[in-house]
Amino acid sequence: MPECGLTVQKRPYIVNEAKHHISRNKTLMQVILHIGVHCTDEDRLIGSLMRNEKLLEQNGTAVPNPNSYRNLLRETLFHMAKSAPKPDAREIFLNDVLGGIDCERLILSNENFICQPQRIFENGQFYRLAPRRLSSMQQLMQGDELEVYMAVRNPATFLSAAFGKVEGRSFHDFIDGMNPLSLRWSDVLWRMRAAVPKMPITVWCNEDTPLIWSHLIRDISGLEHGTKLKGGFAVLREIMSDEGMLRFRDYLHKNPPQTEVHQRRVIAAFLDKYALEDEIEEELALPGLTEQHYIEMTEAYEEDLYEIEKIPGVTLITP
Repeated sequence: MPECGLTVQKRPYIVNEAKHHISRNKTLMQVILHIGVHCTDEDRLIGSLMRNEKLLEQNGTAVPNPNSYRNLLRETLFHMAKSAPKPDAREIFLNDVLGGIDCERLILSNENFICQPQRIFENGQFYRLAPRRLSSMQQLMQGDELEVYMAVRNPATFLSAAFGKVEGRSFHDFIDGMNPLSLRWSDVLWRMRAAVPKMPITVWCNEDTPLIWSHLIRDISGLEHGTKLKGGFAVLREIMSDEGMLRFRDYLHKNPPQTEVHQRRVIAAFLDKYALEDEIEEELALPGLTEQHYIEMTEAYEEDLYEIEKIPGVTLITP
């Protein structure tokens, strides 16, 4: 099967110390799990949330430093695959993560929550471990209100980006028997829902992130829409020229958008004129995949989004 190089257009897309300490009988909380996925966020979300730490503190939301929980959580979930957690496992975990700080809402973010990149297609199944990881997390944080947030990405670009994170393996070994043309995010989400049917899941397209970034930050933080944020255009800045950003901010200053939908339309208009081509296009060239394959994967992705919207308990954020 011939290989090809194809250029594709991407779709336009902590708290300070509180007064109270965690006790053995700590009030149950909302726990937000931002689980990536790989090659979508690159820790931008956690960075933007930390820029707004004082605002979040005032609203009872904690965004701990990822270094305080990523390794700890991975090891905890690994051991839970072999045995049930101890009765005080939740309290021990929270004390280690929060250091005694009290909160009503806890946000944890890790693109490797489900697995490391080399295991994405383990045994020929797309994110095979996702249901197990969420089920274990629900067991660990028993009684808390858990919610999942994750981005999805066009398989045509996701495959290339994910394979780029894996060293010392061929593409054939990486996909482990998975047919790239059969890759569907809805399959992963249906399996997740079956494992944790009461856990709400919010999904968005990575390609749309610049348009909805401020909305995502507010939604994940539990803030009212319209709340002013720092870094609300951080992702947009990465793909728009300096001139475009200056003109964009000047336009918003003179013409404040009345709704988020209006703001997204303004962003789309400025991206159409000032987007950085090197940032919104990428070369695709994977062994065994032709230009027609990439086209078919992109079309299937668009159809899969309609399937995702039908899944009970799953909310798809769109521009």
